[in-house]
Amino acid sequence: MERVLIRLGEVEECRVVKRINRFVAKVEIRGREYLAYVCNTGRLEDYLRIGKKGYCLWNSRGLKTQLRLFAVEEMGLGALIDTQLQMMCFEEALARDVVPWLRGYRVVRRNPKLGGSRLDYLLRRGRKILFTEVKSAVLRGDHEYAMYPDCPSRRGRRHVKELIKLVREGGAGLIVFLACLPHVRGFKPNECIDPVMAKLLREAAREGVLVRALSLYYSPSDSSIYLDNPDLEVML
Repeated sequence: MERVLIRLGEVEECRVVKRINRFVAKVEIRGREYLAYVCNTGRLEDYLRIGKKGYCLWNSRGLKTQLRLFAVEEMGLGALIDTQLQMMCFEEALARDVVPWLRGYRVVRRNPKLGGSRLDYLLRRGRKILFTEVKSAVLRGDHEYAMYPDCPSRRGRRHVKELIKLVREGGAGLIVFLACLPHVRGFKPNECIDPVMAKLLREAAREGVLVRALSLYYSPSDSSIYLDNPDLEVML
């Protein structure tokens, strides 16, 4: 059952002109060009292409960019590319207990240290502690599967290795993939781009690290972000 997680304020429809660097894109609204912040370090080559329809929020005055490009049109809806909004959606879903396999867990710490890395969350349910890393999957692969990563990720590999080590030592670890695009049937690692990551994820699952996924999308008709599937199929 689809659920609204976040309703956004005034959203501007735009056209992508070009990506300037990792964090900035040039967009056009009603014939005028603006700089828009992109909160995603992935390549996003399928989305940040000239002429692609996007969705922006206005930034506060005083910032270097006037807008925040948070979603791009995909199959009549929107792919949510903004990783900060993705994390807000994950936290909202957690707080509302709408993810069955995480029911009862709450965030007790953000960016907890684990080994030589910092993960996204430390979750707790009663006496159970769960080190959790959240990854953004906005690349559409074959057969309507969302994939991660869209470029080789040394940092992502390091996180997976830390969780494998944790579980081997008796702890509990979770990797959650947020498939932030509409009409996906499951998640799988992007083995062509990062075969090392794909191998590590399979090893993690064998060792007992939980590897799960859920899907979200942006709906331009009501400026809302929806939880589509709280228990998306994972194919490793």
